[in-house]
Amino acid sequence: MADHPPVALVHGFASSYAHGWEHNGWTDLLADGGRKVLRIDLPGHGESPAATDPAAYADVQGALVDVLAPHAPVDAIGFSTGARLLLGLASEDPARLRKLVVIGVGDNLLRPEDREPLARALESGADGVAAEDIGVQLFVRLARTAGNDPRALAAFLRRPDRPLTEDDLACVTCPVLVVLGDRDFSAPADRLVRALPDAELVTLRNVDHFAAPRDFNCIDRSLAFIDL
Repeated sequence: MADHPPVALVHGFASSYAHGWEHNGWTDLLADGGRKVLRIDLPGHGESPAATDPAAYADVQGALVDVLAPHAPVDAIGFSTGARLLLGLASEDPARLRKLVVIGVGDNLLRPEDREPLARALESGADGVAAEDIGVQLFVRLARTAGNDPRALAAFLRRPDRPLTEDDLACVTCPVLVVLGDRDFSAPADRLVRALPDAELVTLRNVDHFAAPRDFNCIDRSLAFIDL
């Protein structure tokens, strides 16, 4: 597909390019479809340097721009934190993206978030997390499964950041597909979809946050949206 741009795959927090995309079959399907894929490990994740100072993560979105800029405009697919970063990028410079798929995000992007409990849990380990904090436990286990340094992830969480606003999202001019499981803690996505000028919502039935990237319907709808 020489007339189609490269595809940027941006993983979620505590995951990596290999863990989030290669292991779930996305990269093979894109290669079979003749699409070039941009390999991206967010700072502190995967093969990227694992700094333990939050100041090292002051411009995570800028690091993403450095990868995408030589290939712009690109198609992009982001999960969770990756999706939030891509929406921020698209709001600041809409011309960088042709089409955008955001998975595992909803109206949570428009609210302040207390990340410190998860940062502390990563530093202390899942054994120190209360039994009712299932989401925190899952993130700690994900970090271990993906082979990431928990101290680097804690620093990543403590980076300077702010919620997106409706005004930010109104600047996203590319078509956006929002894919969200009906059991995802990020749901609903009503405000998010309304704020985006050109957005479509796909709801995954009986799918939670962590299962979305390996859900066949999620993969099929996402790849169809970018014309695979």
